[in-house]
Amino acid sequence: MAGLFITFEGTEGGGKSTQIQLLAERLRTSDRVVRALREPGGTPVGEEIRHLLKHSDANHAMTPEAELLLMNASRAQLVREVIRPALAVGEIVLCDRFYDSTTAYQGHGRGLDLALVKSVIDFAVGGTRPDLTLLLMISPEQSETRRAARAGAAPVARDRFEEADRAFFERVERGYRALAAAEPARVKIVDAAKPVPTVADAIWCEVERILGRA
Repeated sequence: MAGLFITFEGTEGGGKSTQIQLLAERLRTSDRVVRALREPGGTPVGEEIRHLLKHSDANHAMTPEAELLLMNASRAQLVREVIRPALAVGEIVLCDRFYDSTTAYQGHGRGLDLALVKSVIDFAVGGTRPDLTLLLMISPEQSETRRAARAGAAPVARDRFEEADRAFFERVERGYRALAAAEPARVKIVDAAKPVPTVADAIWCEVERILGRA
Protein backbone atom coordinates (compact mmCIF):
# COMPACT_ATOMS: atom_id res chain seq x y z
CA MET A 1 0.00 0.00 0.00
CA ALA A 2 1.44 3.34 -1.06
CA GLY A 3 1.66 6.29 1.28
CA LEU A 4 -0.05 9.65 0.88
CA PHE A 5 1.29 13.08 1.74
CA ILE A 6 -1.35 15.68 2.64
CA THR A 7 -0.42 19.19 3.73
CA PHE A 8 -2.51 21.88 5.42
CA GLU A 9 -1.92 25.55 4.69
CA GLY A 10 -3.41 28.95 5.51
CA THR A 11 -2.87 32.08 7.54
CA GLU A 12 -2.90 32.19 11.34
CA GLY A 13 -6.14 31.17 13.05
CA GLY A 14 -7.48 29.06 10.21
CA GLY A 15 -7.99 25.98 12.38
CA LYS A 16 -5.35 23.74 10.79
CA SER A 17 -4.44 21.94 14.02
CA THR A 18 -8.07 21.10 14.78
CA GLN A 19 -8.76 19.84 11.28
CA ILE A 20 -5.60 17.73 11.15
CA GLN A 21 -6.65 16.02 14.37
CA LEU A 22 -10.17 15.36 13.05
CA LEU A 23 -8.88 14.00 9.74
CA ALA A 24 -6.32 11.79 11.48
CA GLU A 25 -9.03 10.28 13.67
CA ARG A 26 -11.27 9.63 10.68
CA LEU A 27 -8.49 7.97 8.70
CA ARG A 28 -7.48 5.79 11.64
CA THR A 29 -11.00 4.37 11.86
CA SER A 30 -10.34 2.81 8.46
CA ASP A 31 -7.17 1.15 9.78
CA ARG A 32 -4.78 3.54 8.08
CA VAL A 33 -1.51 4.42 9.78
CA VAL A 34 -1.43 8.20 10.10
CA ARG A 35 1.48 10.42 11.08
CA ALA A 36 0.74 14.04 11.97
CA LEU A 37 3.62 16.52 11.73
CA ARG A 38 4.17 20.26 11.92
CA GLU A 39 6.47 22.80 10.33
CA PRO A 40 8.84 24.13 11.31
CA GLY A 41 9.60 21.22 13.59
CA GLY A 42 8.75 17.53 13.58
CA THR A 43 12.26 16.37 14.48
CA PRO A 44 14.60 17.22 17.37
CA VAL A 45 16.62 19.45 15.04
CA GLY A 46 13.49 21.02 13.62
CA GLU A 47 11.99 21.78 17.01
CA GLU A 48 15.13 23.67 18.00
CA ILE A 49 14.85 25.70 14.78
CA ARG A 50 11.12 26.26 15.45
CA HIS A 51 11.90 27.81 18.81
CA LEU A 52 14.48 30.11 17.26
CA LEU A 53 12.13 31.19 14.47
CA LYS A 54 9.01 31.72 16.54
CA HIS A 55 9.62 32.07 20.26
CA SER A 56 13.23 32.96 21.07
CA ASP A 57 14.03 36.38 22.52
CA ALA A 58 17.05 36.34 20.21
CA ASN A 59 15.02 36.47 16.98
CA HIS A 60 13.93 40.13 16.91
CA ALA A 61 16.58 41.13 14.36
CA MET A 62 16.19 38.05 12.15
CA THR A 63 16.35 38.93 8.46
CA PRO A 64 13.98 37.48 5.84
CA GLU A 65 16.96 35.68 4.27
CA ALA A 66 17.88 33.99 7.54
CA GLU A 67 14.22 33.09 8.08
CA LEU A 68 14.04 31.47 4.64
CA LEU A 69 17.15 29.37 5.22
CA LEU A 70 16.16 28.29 8.73
CA MET A 71 12.69 27.24 7.57
CA ASN A 72 14.19 25.08 4.88
CA ALA A 73 16.88 23.64 7.13
CA SER A 74 14.09 22.35 9.38
CA ARG A 75 12.19 21.11 6.31
CA ALA A 76 15.18 19.28 4.83
CA GLN A 77 15.64 17.39 8.10
CA LEU A 78 11.93 16.53 8.35
CA VAL A 79 11.74 15.24 4.78
CA ARG A 80 14.69 12.89 5.17
CA GLU A 81 14.26 11.83 8.78
CA VAL A 82 10.48 11.36 8.90
CA ILE A 83 8.40 12.03 5.79
CA ARG A 84 10.16 9.87 3.23
CA PRO A 85 10.52 6.84 5.55
CA ALA A 86 6.85 7.11 6.56
CA LEU A 87 5.63 7.28 2.96
CA ALA A 88 7.88 4.38 2.00
CA VAL A 89 6.03 2.06 4.40
CA GLY A 90 2.56 3.21 3.34
CA GLU A 91 1.67 5.73 6.02
CA ILE A 92 -0.55 8.75 5.44
CA VAL A 93 1.44 11.82 6.43
CA LEU A 94 -0.48 14.95 7.48
CA CYS A 95 1.67 18.05 7.81
CA ASP A 96 0.70 21.37 9.36
CA ARG A 97 2.42 23.58 6.75
CA PHE A 98 5.01 22.66 4.15
CA TYR A 99 6.77 24.53 1.36
CA ASP A 100 3.72 26.53 0.24
CA SER A 101 4.01 28.40 3.53
CA THR A 102 7.50 29.49 2.58
CA THR A 103 6.32 30.78 -0.80
CA ALA A 104 3.45 32.66 0.87
CA TYR A 105 5.22 33.96 3.98
CA GLN A 106 8.84 34.47 2.99
CA GLY A 107 8.17 35.07 -0.71
CA HIS A 108 5.00 37.13 -0.86
CA GLY A 109 4.89 38.24 2.78
CA ARG A 110 8.55 39.20 3.30
CA GLY A 111 9.08 40.18 -0.33
CA LEU A 112 11.92 37.81 -1.18
CA ASP A 113 12.52 36.94 -4.82
CA LEU A 114 10.13 34.11 -5.69
CA ALA A 115 12.59 32.35 -8.00
CA LEU A 116 15.20 32.36 -5.23
CA VAL A 117 12.65 31.04 -2.73
CA LYS A 118 11.73 28.23 -5.12
CA SER A 119 15.37 27.24 -5.60
CA VAL A 120 15.91 26.96 -1.84
CA ILE A 121 12.71 24.93 -1.44
CA ASP A 122 13.68 22.60 -4.29
CA PHE A 123 17.03 21.94 -2.64
CA ALA A 124 15.38 21.23 0.71
CA VAL A 125 12.65 18.83 -0.45
CA GLY A 126 14.00 17.27 -3.64
CA GLY A 127 11.25 15.15 -5.15
CA THR A 128 9.10 15.00 -2.01
CA ARG A 129 5.88 16.79 -2.94
CA PRO A 130 2.36 16.72 -1.43
CA ASP A 131 -0.33 14.63 -3.09
CA LEU A 132 -2.92 17.09 -1.80
CA THR A 133 -2.73 20.52 -0.16
CA LEU A 134 -5.73 21.81 1.76
CA LEU A 135 -5.70 25.60 1.92
CA LEU A 136 -7.84 26.73 4.85
CA MET A 137 -8.80 30.32 4.09
CA ILE A 138 -10.19 33.01 6.35
CA SER A 139 -10.02 36.77 5.93
CA PRO A 140 -7.28 38.83 7.63
CA GLU A 141 -9.98 40.32 9.86
CA GLN A 142 -11.17 36.86 10.94
CA SER A 143 -7.56 35.84 11.52
CA GLU A 144 -7.03 38.79 13.85
CA THR A 145 -10.24 38.04 15.76
CA ARG A 146 -9.37 34.37 16.21
CA ARG A 147 -5.80 35.12 17.28
CA ALA A 148 -7.03 37.64 19.85
CA ALA A 149 -9.55 35.15 21.20
CA ARG A 150 -6.89 32.45 21.43
CA ALA A 151 -4.53 34.76 23.29
CA GLY A 152 -7.29 35.81 25.68
CA ALA A 153 -8.36 32.25 26.46
CA ALA A 154 -5.00 31.14 27.84
CA PRO A 155 -1.43 32.42 28.09
CA VAL A 156 0.48 31.58 24.91
CA ALA A 157 4.15 31.79 24.02
CA ARG A 158 5.24 34.78 21.98
CA ASP A 159 5.08 34.03 18.25
CA ARG A 160 7.25 36.25 16.08
CA PHE A 161 5.09 35.65 12.99
CA GLU A 162 1.91 36.74 14.72
CA GLU A 163 3.57 40.07 15.50
CA ALA A 164 3.43 41.04 11.81
CA ASP A 165 0.95 43.71 10.71
CA ARG A 166 -2.22 43.27 8.66
CA ALA A 167 -0.49 44.31 5.42
CA PHE A 168 1.89 41.36 5.82
CA PHE A 169 -0.96 38.89 6.23
CA GLU A 170 -2.82 40.41 3.29
CA ARG A 171 0.25 39.75 1.13
CA VAL A 172 0.40 36.20 2.49
CA GLU A 173 -3.26 35.65 1.62
CA ARG A 174 -2.69 36.91 -1.94
CA GLY A 175 0.29 34.59 -2.19
CA TYR A 176 -1.77 31.59 -1.16
CA ARG A 177 -4.49 32.43 -3.67
CA ALA A 178 -1.86 32.70 -6.40
CA LEU A 179 -0.57 29.23 -5.47
CA ALA A 180 -4.07 27.77 -5.62
CA ALA A 181 -4.64 29.35 -9.03
CA ALA A 182 -1.31 28.02 -10.32
CA GLU A 183 -1.84 24.42 -9.09
CA PRO A 184 -5.59 23.76 -8.88
CA ALA A 185 -5.18 19.98 -9.12
CA ARG A 186 -3.13 19.88 -5.91
CA VAL A 187 -4.13 22.95 -3.90
CA LYS A 188 -7.77 22.96 -2.81
CA ILE A 189 -9.25 26.01 -1.10
CA VAL A 190 -11.47 25.26 1.91
CA ASP A 191 -13.64 27.97 3.48
CA ALA A 192 -12.39 27.80 7.06
CA ALA A 193 -14.80 30.50 8.27
CA LYS A 194 -17.57 27.89 8.37
CA PRO A 195 -18.34 25.73 11.45
CA VAL A 196 -15.71 23.12 12.33
CA PRO A 197 -17.85 20.09 11.29
CA THR A 198 -18.66 21.70 7.93
CA VAL A 199 -14.97 22.38 7.29
CA ALA A 200 -14.12 18.79 8.27
CA ASP A 201 -16.68 17.43 5.81
CA ALA A 202 -15.29 19.59 3.00
CA ILE A 203 -11.79 18.32 3.77
CA TRP A 204 -12.98 14.71 3.79
CA CYS A 205 -14.52 15.14 0.33
CA GLU A 206 -11.12 16.17 -1.02
CA VAL A 207 -9.25 13.40 0.82
CA GLU A 208 -11.67 10.68 -0.31
CA ARG A 209 -10.92 11.66 -3.89
CA ILE A 210 -7.25 10.67 -3.56
CA LEU A 211 -7.50 7.74 -1.15
CA GLY A 212 -7.77 5.38 -4.07
CA ARG A 213 -4.16 6.16 -4.96
CA ALA A 214 -2.91 4.68 -1.70
